[in-house]
Amino acid sequence: MPYEVDFLPVGDSNGDAICVRYARPDGGYAIHIIDGGYADTGKTIIDHVEKYYGTAHFIDHVVLSHGDDDHATGLIPVMEHFDVGALWMNRPWLYAADIIDSFHGNYSIVGLAQEIRASYPRLAELEDIANANGVPIYEAFAGTQIGEFTILAPTHERYLKLIPEFSRTPESYAEAEKSLGGLLVELAKKLAHFIEDWTTESLSDNPPKCTASNESSLVQQAIIDSRRILLTADAGPEALNEAADVATNFGLFGALNIIQIPHHGSRRNVTPTLLNRWLGQPVAEGVSRGTALCSVGNNKSEYPRKRVTNAFMRRGYSVISTRGQTKSSYFGMDNKPGWVAATPETFSFSFDE
Repeated sequence: MPYEVDFLPVGDSNGDAICVRYARPDGGYAIHIIDGGYADTGKTIIDHVEKYYGTAHFIDHVVLSHGDDDHATGLIPVMEHFDVGALWMNRPWLYAADIIDSFHGNYSIVGLAQEIRASYPRLAELEDIANANGVPIYEAFAGTQIGEFTILAPTHERYLKLIPEFSRTPESYAEAEKSLGGLLVELAKKLAHFIEDWTTESLSDNPPKCTASNESSLVQQAIIDSRRILLTADAGPEALNEAADVATNFGLFGALNIIQIPHHGSRRNVTPTLLNRWLGQPVAEGVSRGTALCSVGNNKSEYPRKRVTNAFMRRGYSVISTRGQTKSSYFGMDNKPGWVAATPETFSFSFDE
């Protein structure tokens, strides 16, 4: 069954906007839009779909991986422009009754839900648009099926534990962890010089903790004609290990043909042990297992991190970054007119991070 996975440019800042199209048994094509970057990216998505996906004005699934603005904002014009079959996003305010004991203050369930919703204006606007247009909204947790994609993370249970740690939720008993996480992020920004070769690796197995919001990202996998596509959004080690556990339990775990490098190639989101689990042990130079796609802003030359690209390349995955251009991986589909093969990232032997 043919498919194409298109990573769209997201402007100067990092963000995600992915369009997926694959054949259906009835002879048509299903279209998924996964994340939308910032506001300007919405038009980029609309133009891409209308130019390359025929006369399609119906989007089967719009999927928001998590509530950060660099993923949610651009979906607003997409939802306004197209007929949409379903919107998939997790709305933390729906679980006020489950998490109310985690918060300071004399909240009622209704009051807590209203305060959380008010702190997510982009998600609230998406909800309002969907409701106004009669588009059903579904939550997405491990085991959910969205077309050819299976959600592998987060589990419902872990998502509930993460909500009180979100930076936008009211003060909670997890507030100390929020502050500590911010401190660790700041400490991680100090530059150091690294020298690597094909057999030496500087990527840490104990990186600073990712934000709770990023760890709530949807991790989703499609298996199309025995080819595996794994989309990770901003997931960190916690989410990616959970996703591997779920995939194993469902009998879905296997060698990946396409993987999204999480969080634009941040060094906090993957570890050598995690990559060995998902991609396999390092291979000899020149051995190819698949392709790793990374969404990177025009003005983000430091991404993806060199330690990260080297780590993917060691395991047989060429790294393709957007950097202001749409990058596509496809199977059984014609190349888009005028498009040429992308130039992958090169291995870095000496670098500062």
